[in-house]
Amino acid sequence: MKNTFKIALLSAGLFAASQSFAQEHHEPVTKKVGHAAEDVGHATAVAAKDVGHKTSEVAVKGAVAIAGKRYDGHWAPSGELVYIDKHSRYFYVDKRGHYQYVKKAQLRTKPYEH
Repeated sequence: MKNTFKIALLSAGLFAASQSFAQEHHEPVTKKVGHAAEDVGHATAVAAKDVGHKTSEVAVKGAVAIAGKRYDGHWAPSGELVYIDKHSRYFYVDKRGHYQYVKKAQLRTKPYEH
């Protein structure tokens, strides 16, 4: 009887120990999926931001080309086309679609060469 009791107690102890070790050192699948989703979400946000900037730039440049007055023979310091608004201020459209006002002294007479 003593041997049977010892064997049963030993096997129960081994079973409990093996179950506790089986649960260690495993990262849940949800964490792995969550991390991958964050990476994809970040890449999507960056791409959407870039597309939004380009869309804005093209839309503003199109509107300025139709309604604005081009200042021929002059370029912005970055090589962009220069326009004159209704208040006789010089400006160009940057890569985000914003008007960047410049002084006449800052304008170039030759296009910017990369």
